Amino acid sequence: MSSTTESVIVRRELEIAASPQTVWDLLVDPERIVTWMGSEARLDPHPGGVYRVAVNAEHIASGEVLELDPPHRLVVSFGWEPTGGENLVPPGSSTIEFELAAEGMGTRLRFTHRDLPTPESVERHGRGWDHYLERLAVVAAGGDAGPDPWETGPATHDEKEQR
Repeated sequence: MSSTTESVIVRRELEIAASPQTVWDLLVDPERIVTWMGSEARLDPHPGGVYRVAVNAEHIASGEVLELDPPHRLVVSFGWEPTGGENLVPPGSSTIEFELAAEGMGTRLRFTHRDLPTPESVERHGRGWDHYLERLAVVAAGGDAGPDPWETGPATHDEKEQR
């Protein structure tokens, strides 16, 4: 996986040993989302539909579906629901884009998370996306990513890391 971090953007690009349709299903089917990210998920696959993933009880991402072009492109707004502390990335305040392209026998995933407020937020979200995109690639290729260590409570990193 190659990575680039710009001032307020996280970009990742990786090859996944699965078809674009398989990867797409893992991005939009709530039952499949939780095989690689979070303990529960809701995604209504239409513009304006809900996007919500509970990583754990204290870290719940939410926004809405902005664009869909199955199985090539998914764009959602993204942010963290309030948990009592300072929240630099509130629900819907940033944008995530997944672009899928067939490449050989697999898929090239281009991932962009933009509109983050600070370079520190970019760094923190970049670590989070590295964790989850690796798990996505494992599951898409037919593997078992195993239990998510971040699902059982506050993530193994500082609680503010994903904010």
